[in-house]
Amino acid sequence: MVKLEENSALVVIDVQKVWSEPIFGKRNNPDAEKVIARLLGKFRESGRTIIHVRHDSLNPDSLFKQGKPTFDFKDEVKPLHNEKVITKHVNSAFIGTDLESYLRKIGNPQVYYVGLVTDHCVSTTVRMSGNLGFRSYVIEDACATYDRTDSKGNVIPAEEVHRTNLASIDGEFAEVIESSELNL
Repeated sequence: MVKLEENSALVVIDVQKVWSEPIFGKRNNPDAEKVIARLLGKFRESGRTIIHVRHDSLNPDSLFKQGKPTFDFKDEVKPLHNEKVITKHVNSAFIGTDLESYLRKIGNPQVYYVGLVTDHCVSTTVRMSGNLGFRSYVIEDACATYDRTDSKGNVIPAEEVHRTNLASIDGEFAEVIESSELNL
């Protein structure tokens, strides 16, 4: 069990309506949003810090562009009025935002990361978090990704992409855990 410290923070990455679009293909872990919603409830009940991150593409035609309905947070994980919202334009939630300074203001927090998608914005943000010296955790069952195609046209199943990316993070940049391991 991982004991949650008082100054722990939950960072919810890119759980936006765009990820429900069929263009992304087959996804692993269809219950990720339910797990995230449950974690949000527990963090809210305990009064701990919650930070929501959303991606706003610089490409005006992107489904991730602010103003499009796909940009909005998914209903089950919408931020409350008192929760921090960070808008980013690249994969890492630390680049071009105040995430690092916001986390530093709450001390030396344990930072728990959840969201979409494992191998892009979650991985990039978590790697940077570890490099910046934050005690970082990825909650495996609160993340998901999609099938990927390699440069030779071979499809890599979403679950394999998910597991491989988490394996490359674990122990080096963060500790990878299941939501059931959190002592809330």
